[in-house]
Amino acid sequence: MRLDKFLKVSRLIKRRTVAKDVSDQGRVLLGGKEAKPSTTIKIGDVLDVQFGQRTLTVRVEKLSESTRKEDVEGMYTVLKEEARKKEEDPFL
Repeated sequence: MRLDKFLKVSRLIKRRTVAKDVSDQGRVLLGGKEAKPSTTIKIGDVLDVQFGQRTLTVRVEKLSESTRKEDVEGMYTVLKEEARKKEEDPFL
């Protein structure tokens, strides 16, 4: 499954176009390396997604072309959630 589609279907990011933009900006890492929106992901992959001042690390548990809101919980496991301090970012 494509990375941008997984981010949308799993509801980590609301829209696929936003997921594509985030990936294009280099804010999504797959196994520690920048991932493009078209990168194919598989079960067991570890993703680091940067949302503004926080970074979410998840492991892909299940792939599905579409899911209901209730079924999203089984698609990934949150491994780590970190908040960056403002002084770490020189542009703030």
